[in-house]
Amino acid sequence: MMDVLQHMSSGILPSNSSSLIQPIMQGATSLFLLGSFAFQTILGLPGASQARREGQLLKRAVDTFIATEEPIALEQLLCNIGSSGCHAAGASGGVVVASPSTSDPDYFYTWTRDSALVFKTIGDRLANSYDATLQTEIQNYIVAQAKLQTVSNPSGSLSDGTGLAEPKFNVDLSAFTGSWGRPQRDGPALRAIALIGYSKWLVANGYNSTALSVVWPIIRNDLAYVAQYWNQTGFDLWEEVSGSSFFTVASQHRSLVEGSVFAKTIGQTCTACDAVAPQVLCFLQSFWSPSGGYALANININNGRSAKDVNVILGSIHTFDPALGCDAATFQPCSDRALSSHKVVVDSFRSIYTINSGISAGSAVAVGRYPEDTYYNGNPWYLNTLAAAEQLYDALYVWQTQGSITVTSTSLAFFRDFSSSVAAGTYAAGSETYTTLYNAVYLYAEGFVNIVSQYIASNGSLAEQFDRNSGTPLSARDLTWSYASFLTAAARRAGIVPAGWAGTASSATSVPSVCSATSQAGSYAAASSTSFPASQTPVTTGASTTTTFTRPTVTASTTTTSTGSCTTPTAVAVTFNEFKTTTFGQTVKIVGSIAALGSWDTSKAVALSASSYTSSNPLWKATVTLPAGQAITYKYIIVNTDGSVTWESDPNRSYTVPRTCASTATESDTWR
Repeated sequence: MMDVLQHMSSGILPSNSSSLIQPIMQGATSLFLLGSFAFQTILGLPGASQARREGQLLKRAVDTFIATEEPIALEQLLCNIGSSGCHAAGASGGVVVASPSTSDPDYFYTWTRDSALVFKTIGDRLANSYDATLQTEIQNYIVAQAKLQTVSNPSGSLSDGTGLAEPKFNVDLSAFTGSWGRPQRDGPALRAIALIGYSKWLVANGYNSTALSVVWPIIRNDLAYVAQYWNQTGFDLWEEVSGSSFFTVASQHRSLVEGSVFAKTIGQTCTACDAVAPQVLCFLQSFWSPSGGYALANININNGRSAKDVNVILGSIHTFDPALGCDAATFQPCSDRALSSHKVVVDSFRSIYTINSGISAGSAVAVGRYPEDTYYNGNPWYLNTLAAAEQLYDALYVWQTQGSITVTSTSLAFFRDFSSSVAAGTYAAGSETYTTLYNAVYLYAEGFVNIVSQYIASNGSLAEQFDRNSGTPLSARDLTWSYASFLTAAARRAGIVPAGWAGTASSATSVPSVCSATSQAGSYAAASSTSFPASQTPVTTGASTTTTFTRPTVTASTTTTSTGSCTTPTAVAVTFNEFKTTTFGQTVKIVGSIAALGSWDTSKAVALSASSYTSSNPLWKATVTLPAGQAITYKYIIVNTDGSVTWESDPNRSYTVPRTCASTATESDTWR
């Protein structure tokens, strides 16, 4: 291995041959063909009223897709977790099987990186809405990782920490000894982040001793590894390039900052975290290419690639902290650097995939890994297309909460895809420019999800890739990471945002004036306490570990009237909460007397999301923007798997949209 501040290195793994899986793409609910036209109309052709109609149709298509796919994605994700998962026979408890595919390609292994990202998703879901089943899976995962840290492997052992960077293991937790791209230094950082997430939940609910005795020893090993080995090269997340990876370094920085902040909450310290984190952040700035206008995916490597890679989009969304706003040093999703990188990376796929043919800049396209990719002939990936959407949903969150959008010379090209005349500056919420940009970016994000809906298998399964020419799913079937990516994108769209990681630590955003190759040798020890006390359920006094906000939606007209000391909005984002226990495959929708609710046409009803649904809290919800003061009547319906519709009982429900200073409102109902 080489110190990355001084040396260059290279290495590429061979590609596998291509194969197809059987399920075919879905087309019935997709409006993909409409999407390109819809975005063109937003830019002024052929008119604002038609643009609104096209945007509403796109949004409705995505609403329906997410409501249908979300329970499938969660079920199939859990199917890939041992020992009881329906696709995980032979896997130990808490082990994430990357895919049930055992040939062409064989992904029936467990990767440290994939597993951590999957359980970060599960942990965030638990923090938002408690589910005992998910908690059991998390605890099983933690026990499995405690054991896995002790397994000697080709990368090394726990004694000096080197074994923690082994990328993949057999599903029975034994070492994989075949040839592979190793070490991969993102794994320990990502695992620490996932375990800290659940530990925060434990502390918030009063279970500090469990976090300290059971989980912290595992986290401490991983943080020690990051602090000691961060400045050495390794293989990237695609397991092909040996060098310095943006995704890895961004994850390492987050883990050290978050690790130090969390340690203090349980009476511990991480002095190595505090010493090293600023230097990791300093090194992260090396990836930015001012001349190219994007973050380079890999440096300290000369492999002939452009370094345009969705690696940087994934790095941005997995280090998202709502409290950091649009910080550029950490490449937050709405920062000018991250938005410029988003444009450069997404645009690199516009002309190389047949299925993207004719789709102009500012309209969503299928997104692969990097344009020079040859693995299975180089195709779009579901998780990467969803990541492109998720970054934009994250940005919308920050713009909404801070009440403004800032355009800089760096991000100007990104924003000019949506408004050709926009200039650098800060635009306050309610201004015409803010409204134009916010609406266009929202629909841009919707377009990426809609592409997934077009090319997903007809049974809702998500493979690794879809064919660049036909859109047919291929490579590994039922990829667990694909399902996790769908769930996180859907959560951000629904306004569910995990708690931040930076706290008040200055090392989160303060870049040293001079970078130093600082590292600290760590000490490592096997976790000795690997069982969880029973009945660690939530307590009502615990602090929330998630943040919620009004679901992003097309911003209302800026026309307002003054009432008293405030400005009364002309439109209100109304969230309808419906409590209804359903069975697998059923979808709850709302239909009513106005066009926004389908004008009593069940085929145009608005689908509710099950993102917060649990067996003990069967909540379905949707947010619809309605004119302030409008009186409506409505009902809830259930759409069954065969397409039949079940209405709730009479009478019709009535509601009048409030006309106050508030731009949001909530109406909660129970099925009758």
